[in-house]
This record gives sequence, structure tokens and C-alpha cells, in this order.
Amino acid sequence: MRSQTYYRWIAGQTAIIGTDTQPLSVVFIVGTLGLQVLNIFFLIFHTLLIVFNCLGWAWKRTRRWNLICLGITAFSWLVMGLWKGIGYCICTDWHWRVREALGYHMTESSYLDFLVKAFFGWTPPPDLTRAVAGLVFGTSIILSVGLNIRDLRAKRKGLRESSP
Repeated sequence: MRSQTYYRWIAGQTAIIGTDTQPLSVVFIVGTLGLQVLNIFFLIFHTLLIVFNCLGWAWKRTRRWNLICLGITAFSWLVMGLWKGIGYCICTDWHWRVREALGYHMTESSYLDFLVKAFFGWTPPPDLTRAVAGLVFGTSIILSVGLNIRDLRAKRKGLRESSP
């Protein structure tokens, strides 16, 4: 069951106060234009973060950052998820709050469901989305950790060979 989000109007601006299960958690004081900007920001940022989590291991220059982002994502999904539900994503939570303040009623069970529906007009079964997300995420972690270890070993080997 979704929690109820509370809003307060302050001098013509919307303040997202929180929810019945998380009061006063995140406060934004912005007008409708600000909410639209936040909506676009979250759409771009969160989508690019997902793409980076999936593919950032592929380039040597981004591997360390990819591993950090995967770690933060795992923390959100698994550690924060202990209190919010496994798979909890703080980006999704904040984005949903902004969209609800704009009058959108979010019926999708995850951000990936939202993206698939937005781009393809189809809402996949939540179990399918979770399975694909878990498989891709697990694969990305394995590749990122493995390649980061390989890069570290190669760097250490190169330092040993170049030292007198």
C-alpha cells in the first residue's frame, strides 16, 4: 500500500512535507516551474544513473566511479531497503514525490516499469522487472569488481616492473 503524501501551500509554492510513514523527510519549497524542472532533472539523472550502472564498467576511465555508483545503489536497495522494502531507491522516492506534487498518479511499481511504459507504452509484470533488474545489476557488479581488480593488479605489476 502506498503511503499518503502531504503537501502544504506556502505563499503560492508547494512544499513536499513528507508522507504518513516518513513525515518531514524531504522538504522542497518550489513553485510549479521548479517542480517541472525537478521532474525533468530526475528523469534525466536517474535514467543516466541506471545506464551508467549497467555499462560504466566497460570503459577503464569510468570503472572506479561505476563501482562506487553500484555500491551506493546496493546500499539503497539492500540496506535502506531493510526499512523501506528491498529494492528501495531514494531517487525513485524523491522523483515520485515531485511527480505526485505535479498531479501525476504513479501506478508503476518501480522506476524501470515507469521507463518501459513511458517509452514503449507497455507496463511489464513487476516480477519480470525485478528479475531483469537483479540479473543486470548482479552482472554489472561482477564485471565491475572483476575489471577493477584486474586494473589494480595490472597497475601494481607495472609499478613493480618500472621500479629500480
